[in-house]
Amino acid sequence: MRLGIIGLPNSGKTTIFNALTRSNRPTGAVSSGKMEVFTSVVPVPDARIDKLTAMYKPKKTIYATIVYTDIAGLEKSIGASGMSGELRNHLQQSEGFIHVVRAFEDDAVPHPDITIDPARDVSTIDTEFLLADLITVERRIEKLNEEMKRNKNLNKALAEAELELMARFKQQLEDLQPLRDLDITDEEEKMIRGYGLLSLKPMLIVFNAGETPVDAENLLSDYHHKHTAVLSLQGKIEAEIAQLEGEDQAMFLAEYNISEPGASRVIRASYDLIHVQSFFTVGEDEVRAWTIPVGATAQESAGTIHTDLSRGFIRAEVTPYAELIAAGSEAEVKKLGKMRLEGKEYIVKDGDIMHVRANV
Repeated sequence: MRLGIIGLPNSGKTTIFNALTRSNRPTGAVSSGKMEVFTSVVPVPDARIDKLTAMYKPKKTIYATIVYTDIAGLEKSIGASGMSGELRNHLQQSEGFIHVVRAFEDDAVPHPDITIDPARDVSTIDTEFLLADLITVERRIEKLNEEMKRNKNLNKALAEAELELMARFKQQLEDLQPLRDLDITDEEEKMIRGYGLLSLKPMLIVFNAGETPVDAENLLSDYHHKHTAVLSLQGKIEAEIAQLEGEDQAMFLAEYNISEPGASRVIRASYDLIHVQSFFTVGEDEVRAWTIPVGATAQESAGTIHTDLSRGFIRAEVTPYAELIAAGSEAEVKKLGKMRLEGKEYIVKDGDIMHVRANV
């Protein structure tokens, strides 16, 4: 899973990046003026993996990962004036966005619009994405109409279906509503996969607060969109927490009355937002978490391990994590008849432990 961290200049994006990735990148109001992008691959903490590792004592333990990309501050009017190819490429590669919105006062770090107004800033970035998408959609409509007039090597039915979809998109964008609010079929999603429409991507809005916590729901009480989540973090404090471990971290969390590190909250919210989950493979060689879309079949999930396992899939041995822990061992699970044989259409559940039988 790849998430792009975006926001207006001086919103504290890099501070949030540090909090999520345990990095220590310098922060501040000074910019080099260059397009700067920083990426970090972060293991996803999972107590289930820890327990499975203790049970199997493997040579190697591999956690699921999230890729966070800290993308340079987005300027106002960038949607209408045009994005650089490099910026658009980084935005399009993201499966979803973490939109960092400033909710803290700091005279040393001026806000581009002078005052602190989180709802306004959310609307600013939303509008820029809507305008960028509208330009993309209008250009695609124009091209489709030209191709249909020439009628050269054209699948007319497919072109008409896409033209109808683009018309729906255009109306939605002109109504100043993000594309993620629309219900789109799998077939329609395939049509537009290469366009990188920005307002179509899931959005996690993170209010970056100061030392005083803020209520995210109150800051954005009338913001109701699909595939969207909202939370708040005390960015500077969370960045300091991320540099600590064990008892030191626990003491710091208790001092600020924070129930858990913000990184864990963001990961959980991100999994829900992107609609992904984990299944596990276990053994003496390796205990590993694999990330799959919610609703993935056993055959599709096998393909995340290796494409050959999907092509040659026969069936899967499946044990729910809770059943294995309750039984105490794999041998006891089999003795109790809790390990099931499932076919290729089985819908894998979060926490399933799976061994794939395949003809490879």
